[in-house]
Amino acid sequence: MDIDTTLQQFARFGVRLGLESIQELLVALGNPQEQVPIVHVAGSNGKGSVCAYLSAVLTEAGYRVGRYTSPHLVRWEERICINEQPIAAQDLETVLQQVITVSKSLDPSPTQFEVFTAAAWLYFAQQKVDLAVIEVGLGGRLDATNVCDRPLVSIITSISREHWQRLGPTLADIAWEKAGILKHSGIAVIGQLPSEAAAVIHRRTAELECLTVYPQPAKDLGDGWAEYQGVEEYDMQPESPDDEAEGVIMLKTLKYRSPLLGDIQRHNAALAIAALQLLRQQGWQLSDAMIVNGIAKTKWAGRLQWFKWQGHEILIDGAHNPASAEVLRQFVDSLVIDRHRDTPIHWVMGMLSTKDHADVFKALLRGGDRLYLVPVPDHSSAEPEKLAAIAHEVCPDLATCQTYPDVFSALEAATNNHSTSQLSARMQPPTNTPLTVVCGSLYLIGHFFQVVEAAL
Repeated sequence: MDIDTTLQQFARFGVRLGLESIQELLVALGNPQEQVPIVHVAGSNGKGSVCAYLSAVLTEAGYRVGRYTSPHLVRWEERICINEQPIAAQDLETVLQQVITVSKSLDPSPTQFEVFTAAAWLYFAQQKVDLAVIEVGLGGRLDATNVCDRPLVSIITSISREHWQRLGPTLADIAWEKAGILKHSGIAVIGQLPSEAAAVIHRRTAELECLTVYPQPAKDLGDGWAEYQGVEEYDMQPESPDDEAEGVIMLKTLKYRSPLLGDIQRHNAALAIAALQLLRQQGWQLSDAMIVNGIAKTKWAGRLQWFKWQGHEILIDGAHNPASAEVLRQFVDSLVIDRHRDTPIHWVMGMLSTKDHADVFKALLRGGDRLYLVPVPDHSSAEPEKLAAIAHEVCPDLATCQTYPDVFSALEAATNNHSTSQLSARMQPPTNTPLTVVCGSLYLIGHFFQVVEAAL
């Protein structure tokens, strides 16, 4: 039996925010989450990248490191990793069956995400990981990962208007939900947030007496190199006079080279470095060299990634919400600096029906761009024809706006007559070469990779 079939029986329960069901399931499994020290990562964007940095560095330092992220791109095994290696399919099937056997006695039945999250906790406990890096699935306060009383570090990467149907209509509402991962007298690393969200987070860290640091984005040194700039400030609520006297010693600067592209990675890497320093304060052996070497080995597929397809270099990025679309557009604009102003940008896009389509288009599209719209297979996809109508309204000066039955027929149209130029991971396309970008949904990116991989 394959993993999809195993999990399909729980898909009908949908998404159900709340901790009662996952806690009941974990109790029945012997509370494996209590055996696993964790770093907990929430946020609207950047969660996966921060988890990737942390996992890579901690693995470089010689620890046995679990990593739990979602969603996956190609296969379920990607979600549960130890030392950067996905769980073996047979091991995943075994641990899932252990969870499912226990779940049969529970009412209501756990959701698919709760079952899989419990399987991750159980596997990490069985494998005796030294610590696990855990990414929040949705929100934070009521997410199935939020079952540990004392994370080593809690990180909130960013906050933007996403999943507002479940988390609340305002940034303050969303911030409150994400602040739910913070614990009393805990340690928090907070990214750069909009003022409305920052006020909520700052108030919550004060109420919980968290030691809180606010890292500055790293400084761009060129050619992939950056310099960590330390923290802007930290708030410390000491438990004793000795704690107050000892304070917190935070690294001021650190030069590193990241393989992950985009200015946003200087922000994400800074959050990871600050968290690693706080782990070092707690006795974890993490030298500067380990941090630098680990960052250099970080991998995170499907985010600002160059990929060669049928002789063409295309850019791939999930860009599934307005904030990530803005990041993608900034990166695309950086590629065409010093090139002709009319360099054509070809967007091959598919989006889920639940996303803020107009806001994503506003962030991405400019007059003269070409748009190729496709459905997202096997998910609640927005209809390409309806997206086309929205795109025309948002950006009436598009050079082309067409719909296609799938991503590959759209790519064939978008790359027709393109140059077969060679690109390294950091090179720009040559002048006058149209830039083709596949984006709009991580599920679309996963489908693309899955089909390409199957054809090899």
